[in-house]
Amino acid sequence: MRAVVQRVSSASVDVDNERVGAIEKGLLVLLGVEETDTSKDLQYMVDKILNLRIFEDENEKMNLSLKDVGGQLMVVSQFTLLGDCRKGRRPSFVEAAKPHKANELYEEFVMKCRNEDIKVETGKFQTHMHVNLCNDGPVTILVDSHKKF
Repeated sequence: MRAVVQRVSSASVDVDNERVGAIEKGLLVLLGVEETDTSKDLQYMVDKILNLRIFEDENEKMNLSLKDVGGQLMVVSQFTLLGDCRKGRRPSFVEAAKPHKANELYEEFVMKCRNEDIKVETGKFQTHMHVNLCNDGPVTILVDSHKKF
């Protein structure tokens, strides 16, 4: 499982000119599910993302997590994070999970975050979305449950 995590002052998702989700201070998570991902990968990502210390404390040090600051979470499914561009010019998505499995793990990720008393908004799975964000910092972190980077 792979994620791009961005600290935001706000984020929203529109589908067909309709707002389907919006958050204020928190994290925008673009989440890609790999075919080989399991519940172990899922739990790693939930724990890692909710506890990443990327919010500033009173000394302006990145020392606080989303939970610490009472932040919100926007989660958007993005299979293109699994694109492999090492050969040729067209990305290969063979490592991306099939839609049924990807949606199942995506929905479980959202549920587990909500179970941690985090306000979670989402995009709409397998649709063309417009994601709007105001990156705060900017702070952008890459997380991979297989620790490929």
